[in-house]
Amino acid sequence: MAEGNDEYKRLLEAALFVTSRAMSADELGKAIGIASVGSVSSLLDELINDYNQKSGALGIFKIGDKYIMSVKEPYAGKVNQLAGAPDLTKGALRILAYVSKNEPVIQSSIVKTFGSASYDYIHELQEKDFIKAAKTGRTKKLDKTEKFKEYFNF
Repeated sequence: MAEGNDEYKRLLEAALFVTSRAMSADELGKAIGIASVGSVSSLLDELINDYNQKSGALGIFKIGDKYIMSVKEPYAGKVNQLAGAPDLTKGALRILAYVSKNEPVIQSSIVKTFGSASYDYIHELQEKDFIKAAKTGRTKKLDKTEKFKEYFNF
């Protein structure tokens, strides 16, 4: 059975390599033909351990209840410019950086800091699922989403 596990681990590794997003154990199990989420989780834990023991530049990371293959630090900081910029406007990136650093943040404080154009940038970030908004009185509280964490490897 250990030989079968190795084959499933290679399939999981391949699945994580070809996708650019974090995936749950359930999604990965369906992709490689294992119905038991527990078995997939165990195999993923073994695979993470295998990668942690290697001195390579790649790693498999668990973010919440999802898994992603990514470049390890300090290599990521040196090669990230090759990945290309996210499909966001410069203003939206500034707002996203502010929210990331100061979360949770109140929308009205962003508008006071960056001006009324912030509403458009906030809307853009919500449409692309990088931030979520919850009504708080007459304004909104803004937080990062799981997609933000996956995209920026938090």
